[in-house]
Amino acid sequence: MIEKDKIEVILGDITHQETNAIVNAANETLSGGGGVDGAIHRAAGPGLLQECRSLGGCPTGEARITSGYNLKVKYVIHTVGPVYTGNDKDSKLLESSYYNSLKLASENGIKSISFPAISTGVYGYPVKEAASIAISTVIKFLRENKEINLVRFVLFNENSFEIHKKELNKQLNG
Repeated sequence: MIEKDKIEVILGDITHQETNAIVNAANETLSGGGGVDGAIHRAAGPGLLQECRSLGGCPTGEARITSGYNLKVKYVIHTVGPVYTGNDKDSKLLESSYYNSLKLASENGIKSISFPAISTGVYGYPVKEAASIAISTVIKFLRENKEINLVRFVLFNENSFEIHKKELNKQLNG
């Protein structure tokens, strides 16, 4: 059983979070881009891009960790979600993005982490389906790993916020 206070869904800007880490919905080159990725790079400053360049990229479904630079967080965990194609592989890759981000957080002693809605922007993943995968992956991880005390989903728009909130209630309350 997961305590309800271990997972939050809020409407907001991920670059303003004060959790130990935030997750960046990155591209495979880790070179910054649009959406969440661009916002995080702009807020963190040029040191983030410099460190990202030293990592040699990140394949879809995997995760990498850097310092937070000018952000309020100590760490940024970069993960690459899938571009939505509608095939079964998409859901496995999205699940891997969330799982590997949480695993990396746990391995680095991170107690609180904020996620955006990975792959739901320009990568085209349907929000309802993505929210179901994200929340079920987080719940499963938290049941098996007690190191993380808080997982916060930070959604940028009202629609995504409402969908994630409903999905969290559905999965926690059966």
